[in-house]
Amino acid sequence: MRVLISGWFLGYPDTGTGQYVREMIARLPVVRPGWEIGVAFPEGWGSALPEGVTPVPIRLPRAPRALRKIWFEQFALPQAAARWRADRLFVPYWAPPLRAPAPIIVTVHDLIPLRFPEYRSGFGVRLYTALVRAATPGAARILTDSEASRQDILRWLRVPPERVVAIPLGVSERFTPRPDPIADARVRTRYDLPPAYVLYLGGFDRRKNIETLLAVYTWAQEAIGYNFPLVIAGRLPEGSHRLFVDPRPLARAWGLEEVVRWIGPVDEVDKPALYRGASAFLYPSRYEGFGLPVLEAMACGVPVVASEIPALAELAGDAAYLVPPDDARGMAGALIAVLVDAHLGQTLRERGLRRAAQFSWRACAERTAEAIEGSV
Repeated sequence: MRVLISGWFLGYPDTGTGQYVREMIARLPVVRPGWEIGVAFPEGWGSALPEGVTPVPIRLPRAPRALRKIWFEQFALPQAAARWRADRLFVPYWAPPLRAPAPIIVTVHDLIPLRFPEYRSGFGVRLYTALVRAATPGAARILTDSEASRQDILRWLRVPPERVVAIPLGVSERFTPRPDPIADARVRTRYDLPPAYVLYLGGFDRRKNIETLLAVYTWAQEAIGYNFPLVIAGRLPEGSHRLFVDPRPLARAWGLEEVVRWIGPVDEVDKPALYRGASAFLYPSRYEGFGLPVLEAMACGVPVVASEIPALAELAGDAAYLVPPDDARGMAGALIAVLVDAHLGQTLRERGLRRAAQFSWRACAERTAEAIEGSV
C-alpha cells in the first residue's frame, strides 16, 4: 500500500500536532514495513525524515501564510497524491481536502473553533473552519484522540458513527521517572529552578484557564507558596487579548510575584527533566481533545492536579486529582493535600505511572495503520 501523509506540521515541531505528525511518520514504517510511505511538505522546510520514507516536496506560491496553507491542503496535496499514485491520503490534523484521488483519513484532534466562538471571530478563521467542516464528511475515516472528542465530532460534524474512531495518543519513552543526573542538573541550572516547585507547562490561550491557574495560588500561597512556588513554562503572550491571556499583570495584581516563576519556552529535550523535578503538576484547562502534558507528567512520576473535564477524566481515570475547572479554591485544596500528604502524593505517583504505561506511540501507530487499511 502507498500512503501519502501531509507533513505541514513538520514546520511546527513545538505544537502537539507537530509531535503527533512526527511520531506517526516515525512509527508507521515500523508497524507496517511493507508500506510505501511518502510525506508531502513545503519545499525548503528541510525536515529530516526517517529512513525509507519518501519526501514529496511541494513548492508554495507567493501569498500570505493562511492562503498558502489552504492552497497546500486543498490543491497541492491532492495533486501530489495523484502524481505519487497514493492508495491512501493521511491528513494527521483537521484540514482534509474537499476531494482527493484516494480515500482520505483525517485526524481531528479537537473541535476548539466550533466549541469556542472566540476562536473563530475573524473572517479568515470562520472561512477556514467552514471549509474544513464541509470537507470532513467526505473522509473515509475520521480519527480522533479520545472518546470525548469522538462524541464532540458526532455532535458537531454529524458524520456516521462507524466512520469515527478514537485512538489515544502515546507518550515518548523519554518521559520516565528514572533520573538522569547530568540532564536533570543541567535543566535545573538552565532554567534557574527552585529546589521544589509546582509546574504548569502549556499554552496561554483562553481555554487553558490561566486565570484559575493563578487564582489557585491566591488560596494556596500562605500554605505552600514559598516552599512550592508555581513555575510557569512556555512562551508568554505580549499582553492579553481576545484569544490569549498574559498572566503577569494578574500575578502582580493578586500579589503573587514572590511565588510565581516564569521560565519561558522550554526545549523538547528538557521537558522530561522539568517534569521530574516538579513536586506536582497543575493543569486547569477548560477543554482538551486529549491532554498530552498530563500524560507526560504522569509518565515522569509527578502527581497531577487537573480539571475535571471529559478528556482529562478519560485519560487520567483515578490517577490524578480532578477538580471542576472553575473551582480555584477546591483546586488549591487538592494541590495542598497532594503536597503535604505524603501517602496521597505517593498513591498518585504510582497510579499515574501505571496509567501512563497503558499509552504508547507504537500502539497508537498500530491502531492508526488498521484504520488506514480499513478505509475505502
